[in-house]
Amino acid sequence: MPEMKKMPVLFVGHGNPMNAIEDNEYSRGWIEIARKIPKPEAILSISAHWYTKVTKVSDAAKPETVYDIYGFPDELYQVAYNAPGAPELARQLKGMISSEVELDNSWGIDHGTWSVLRRMYPEADIPVLQLSVDSLTSFDAHFRIGREISSLREKGVLIMGSGNIVHNLSMAKWGMDSGFQWADEFDAFIRDRIKARKFEDVINYGNAGKSSEMAFFTPEHYYPLLYVLGASRYDDRITIFNESRTMGSISMTSYLFE
Repeated sequence: MPEMKKMPVLFVGHGNPMNAIEDNEYSRGWIEIARKIPKPEAILSISAHWYTKVTKVSDAAKPETVYDIYGFPDELYQVAYNAPGAPELARQLKGMISSEVELDNSWGIDHGTWSVLRRMYPEADIPVLQLSVDSLTSFDAHFRIGREISSLREKGVLIMGSGNIVHNLSMAKWGMDSGFQWADEFDAFIRDRIKARKFEDVINYGNAGKSSEMAFFTPEHYYPLLYVLGASRYDDRITIFNESRTMGSISMTSYLFE
């Protein structure tokens, strides 16, 4: 029996849903990163857009494409990512997490997942399941869950967090292709702490000082990073890609741990 490949862990800044259909530096970055890593046996996505009051996991055999987006061109709503689900893996995952987890198929594959995966794996031939982000638990708990599920890497599972390290839509400036100074400062603080493996400062993001006050007002786009850091290993090589800010207040910076 062939040895199971060990998979990396990936955090993707997904940003504007239009990245799913536009040819730009971000979508090209996703395509390129998929070429650099082994093809997964399955993909576990932790998307900012499945934000619940308890941790949930989907065990659907055929998860639906969820269009949790409004006011975009019709072309975007024609995208269908018809990847198979991973029911058995979902049930294994439920047993790996020490806190309460519910099986729930009321959601599906949302744009935090499909906008990225349709560029990375356009054939949609890899089983995909989503783990929700619990809105009621602590920053530490999200990191702990990442630790608890890290062994999935040895089973050929790509653990992918999808969000944005800086995500303040109330201050976004459409057409701006760079970041406000405070967004650059916060993104750099998190980058430097990740590179130094000072993850406690990423969990306690207020240590960044003034910039942390504007980085986000609700943490759902930040939380997926904590799962990914939890699932990483100290000896992983860190690759940073798509490192930039856009619309003033959105960070697209992404991390691969392998």
